[in-house]
Amino acid sequence: DPPPVQLIVQFLEQASKPSVNEQNQVQPPPDNKRNRILKLLALKVAAHLRWDLDILEKSLSVPVLNMLLNELLCISKVPPGTKHVDVDLSSLPPTTAMAILLYNRWAIRTIVQSSFPVKQVKPGPPQLNVMNQMQQEKELTENILKVLKEQAADSILVLEGALKLDKDLYVHTIRTLDLLAMEPGMVNGETESSTAGLKISAEEIQCQVCYDLGAIYFQQGATNAALHENAKEKFFRTRELVAKNGSSSLHFTIDEERLAGYCQACGVLTSSSDDASQQATPYSQIHSCMKSGNYQDLVKIFLEDNLTLSLPVQFRQSVLRELFQKAQQGNDALDEVCFKVCVCNTVCDVLQGRIINIQFCQLFLKPSKEKIDFLLEVCSRSIDLENASETLKRKMAAFLKNLCLGLEDLQLVFMISSHELFIKLLKDDERKLLIDQMRKRSPRINLCTKPVTSFYDIPASASVNIGQLEHQLILSVDPWRIRQILIELHGMTSERQFWTVSNKWEVPNVYGNVILGIKDNLTRDLVYILMAKGLHCCAIKDFAHAKQLFAACLELVTEFSPKLRQVMLNEMLLLDIYTHEAGPGVSGERPPSDLISRVRGYLEMRVPDIPLRQVVAEECVAFLLNWRENEYLTMQVPLPLVQTNPYVKLGQLLAATCKELPGPKESRRTAKDLWEVVVQICSVSNQHKRGNDGRVSLIKHRESTLGIMYRCFMGIVCWFFFSLQEPLVLTTILSLFVKLHNVREDIVNDIAAEHISIWPSSIPNLQSVDFEAVAVTVKELVSYALTINANNHFWLIIQADIYFATNQYSAALHYYLQAGAVCSDFFNKMVPPDVYTDQVIKRMIKCCSLLNCHTQVAILCQFLREVDYKTAFKALQEQNSHDAMDSYYEYIWDVTILEYLAYLHHKRGETDKRQIAIKAIGQTELNASNPEEVLQLAAQRRKKKFLQAMAKLYF
Repeated sequence: DPPPVQLIVQFLEQASKPSVNEQNQVQPPPDNKRNRILKLLALKVAAHLRWDLDILEKSLSVPVLNMLLNELLCISKVPPGTKHVDVDLSSLPPTTAMAILLYNRWAIRTIVQSSFPVKQVKPGPPQLNVMNQMQQEKELTENILKVLKEQAADSILVLEGALKLDKDLYVHTIRTLDLLAMEPGMVNGETESSTAGLKISAEEIQCQVCYDLGAIYFQQGATNAALHENAKEKFFRTRELVAKNGSSSLHFTIDEERLAGYCQACGVLTSSSDDASQQATPYSQIHSCMKSGNYQDLVKIFLEDNLTLSLPVQFRQSVLRELFQKAQQGNDALDEVCFKVCVCNTVCDVLQGRIINIQFCQLFLKPSKEKIDFLLEVCSRSIDLENASETLKRKMAAFLKNLCLGLEDLQLVFMISSHELFIKLLKDDERKLLIDQMRKRSPRINLCTKPVTSFYDIPASASVNIGQLEHQLILSVDPWRIRQILIELHGMTSERQFWTVSNKWEVPNVYGNVILGIKDNLTRDLVYILMAKGLHCCAIKDFAHAKQLFAACLELVTEFSPKLRQVMLNEMLLLDIYTHEAGPGVSGERPPSDLISRVRGYLEMRVPDIPLRQVVAEECVAFLLNWRENEYLTMQVPLPLVQTNPYVKLGQLLAATCKELPGPKESRRTAKDLWEVVVQICSVSNQHKRGNDGRVSLIKHRESTLGIMYRCFMGIVCWFFFSLQEPLVLTTILSLFVKLHNVREDIVNDIAAEHISIWPSSIPNLQSVDFEAVAVTVKELVSYALTINANNHFWLIIQADIYFATNQYSAALHYYLQAGAVCSDFFNKMVPPDVYTDQVIKRMIKCCSLLNCHTQVAILCQFLREVDYKTAFKALQEQNSHDAMDSYYEYIWDVTILEYLAYLHHKRGETDKRQIAIKAIGQTELNASNPEEVLQLAAQRRKKKFLQAMAKLYF
């Protein structure tokens, strides 16, 4: 169905068709019943659109809109030929006055719009009848514009006169138009009464008229600078009305961004002096404060308005947005102003029952004494407790109570709970309930139930002091401050174990057993807490504080425990690895030789009875792999280390395999060794023995060092996930698991991967492999790899193959298309044939077929080295297609397929679609007599457009 605006065009075109008499002479359109009904229908459609000029101007040409508004004048009983400037609007019926206003507003807007530069539309193939029609419309538009410009002064006077009207007007609706059509005698009755039609308030009329007058004055100001003052007055008045009533109504919409641009331009083009009348309104006062940078007075205005509530919420929010924008542009001094205005707005929202803005929550993420002081001042000055209703008091009380529950700092909580406003608003039982809630949240909080004047007046009992010190101990990351707090705590009581204060302090068991064996309580607490906080800072990537904490811990344990000293050196090595990977390593900078030497030293370390974390060894081997230390791993690593450390062995095999890629088949012994180790890890066999620690042993006693790989399968996968970043290493291990996934007997759809041919193609004991775990690993590995490099087309193809194998065809197409896009500059270059192989294209064809996108199937059949006509023809025979069908014909370059389409549509009687296919066949660049280069260029261009269209569809 055509949109409503197009119906206006159709109705008016039918009604304005000239007639031909018996002598074949062209006559004006007759004024008969048919044409009157068509014009009435056009007016009804416009009434349905509420006479919104924004909608009408965007969709109707100047001649059509001119005809429509003239019909509105006619049906509203405006005598033809009468000058509107000579008519007294206040004496006319409301609908008649509104019709005159609409016409003159449109006239002014059209003049302004015609002064803007217009982007020339690129002409299509020349068609004589279309060109003649366009030329006629252009000439007609120019003639209308000429008349409108001649009458511009009169239209301005009409609109200026409308600003003096102090009454509501009405515009015709479908109902009033029906009444006029059915009973002409009702013209002076209901249809012209003061309440007929759609009501347009006086302020709405003023807002739209001021905006349109401002636009014409601004345009005329190019030749008469004095008119800029008029424009400024009108635009500023519009802004006040928009702030008061909003920018949208049932009848019109003001573009606030354009209005702001006009206001800014007028402020530059005119003098900055403000008269006393402007200063009388809060809007102009705020504007003056913003312009002059007097933010202290601005906050004062907002604070005073919290009692009167005269400023609309939209205006308050727009001022705050403007302040935030200025602050983000580098004016740090505005941060405090933004906070204060935001607090005023938030308290205003609370009192009016609105939801608290997210900006307030963000600004209160780090509360301070100063912020709480100002907030309490705003709350106190925003409510008159003597005259306020109970509802307002309950809203304010709830806000303060929730604020207390959201704060963690006891001093800030006491600032609020001891404030006079809080005590007056909350009853005794409510305050006690609040204290109970806070005690449940933190057992060590000991709040005073009696109102006090200040937090500092609370008597400092021992339990309060201990609770405060423990709270500081939890928050502090300064090692010397932590030491000082622990000394104070141990001075107060010797019965407590302060390393248990927070359940977030976690130390690995291998370390915890040693640390908790320290006899001195203070030293034990200090070492445990420094270690736990350092590990936590490592986990959240706060490496600077982690280094301080570890350094202090190292200095402490060096005095009494060589074992813990080595533990700390190992942890600091891991920290340095993390720091490099997150810092210089991101940009590809190689680590310093000292760090590489320390990593090697750790792997070769032979100190007995040292507690070791597995993650340190994992990260060290991954570090060497990531920075391509393959020479060390394959040639220089000591043999005993390979035989005793499974991570080193696996790293050696990976390094050797990567080093040989690509290479001849006979040089891939290491690839076979790596394959056997991974197969062994993935196997679940009854012959596996359990050691004393309960883990399954994967040691082969009858073979050499391969049997040392006893680490459980999922653990080694996690190591790959979180440590390996070198693309070649990831590609190697990924292709190994893909190959392992493909060797199972019941596999239907193989997954493709780079270098997959280096791995063996069979497994002797197939039943022992846990293929479910292998499938999960492949999915997780490729997901992790794509976080390292989302533009690796081989990894994207693997991801697509996984989705294809699991029947997720839309997702598979997404990744097939993404793989082609990243290696062809979004298909502006040809996709390499090793990316879009015949297998990939066939899978894309199957995806489209199963998604019922049969036209896409036919187009993709052309991408194969040999066009698959059988599949293409079968797809085109399907009539229930979910794609764009004939709009895709422009992407087909194979003439045989196009000829089949033309035949198919002829057979079905689909004339329009047959013409589209014939038009595609008739393109000169597809002529079989063309040179091969021309035909290839035509095919390549269509491939590009089709793949780009597919990408937009599936991305």
